[in-house]
Amino acid sequence: MVRIASSQPRKQRKIRYNAPNHVRGSFLHAMLSPELREKHSHRRVRVVTGDTVKVLRGEHAGSTGVVDGVDLKRMTIQVHGVTVRKADGTEVARPVDPSNVMITRLNLKDEKRAERIGVKE
Repeated sequence: MVRIASSQPRKQRKIRYNAPNHVRGSFLHAMLSPELREKHSHRRVRVVTGDTVKVLRGEHAGSTGVVDGVDLKRMTIQVHGVTVRKADGTEVARPVDPSNVMITRLNLKDEKRAERIGVKE
């Protein structure tokens, strides 16, 4: 977890916006569902492409979908099915903050991630 020493919002924003990539990964964590939390003994995990998440906040609250992409620059994720309609009628993906979702199924194709989480095959 990133420790931000200052309590001033302007400095907190500056640290988030200017953070290096290895620190930005910690901003992309989302909480696990109660079943996964109990099974893996982790409270939160970094969101990766292929995870299934449930949106908890915003106009798409309650919708479930697979993570289509993770934007490290903007620190957001794209969830399949969470879209908005533009003025010309086209559908575009709505970026979602990872703190507003709950992971319901993990993508464990990456062996290092599975090992880090503590999956026993």
